[in-house]
Amino acid sequence: MGLDFDYKDGQTPLDEEEKEGLKIKSITTQEELDEFEQLNIEKAVEWTIHTKLMPENILTEKFIKDLHKRMYSDVWKWAGEFRKTEKNIGIPWTQIGIELKNLLDDTKYWIENKTYSPEEIAIRFKHRIVSIHCFPNGNGRHSRLMADIIIESLFGEEIFSWHQSNMVKANETRKEYIDALKKADNGKVEPLIKFAKN
Repeated sequence: MGLDFDYKDGQTPLDEEEKEGLKIKSITTQEELDEFEQLNIEKAVEWTIHTKLMPENILTEKFIKDLHKRMYSDVWKWAGEFRKTEKNIGIPWTQIGIELKNLLDDTKYWIENKTYSPEEIAIRFKHRIVSIHCFPNGNGRHSRLMADIIIESLFGEEIFSWHQSNMVKANETRKEYIDALKKADNGKVEPLIKFAKN
């Protein structure tokens, strides 16, 4: 019995090879997958809470990959590895390393020059990294955790509440989140900042 997922608006379908990277063979439904991923993510969040994250390490490709690996390595063999396939969203996969480096450089510049408020820097980072779509799966949740780490570890401010939702279920909250992302695609980040804070 293979995985047959029911993709929600804004989710990226996995290709067959990526699906074969599933470590827990008993998973057959989207619900079970969400549950196992959520448990794994909670472990990663615990780690971020109990580890002194060094600011100079956060805005690096290594940290971005390590965080994804911590979030998903119990579930996916390819956790922490950049995708090697084209998706319905995101940039061409061959450009991921370059675009990520540009984003990290831009973010460091924004911080040094106080280009935006701390929360806007964190949300702009979140939006750009999710647009790059570094990984086969889990980009949304990874980008939200990155925004939380940036706001807390780099600026010493409270993490975002994200409507107290992991945004996995297709409901009004997820719809509002996707709408806010689309507005950010068109240069309007305010709705996404507002969403993150509620």
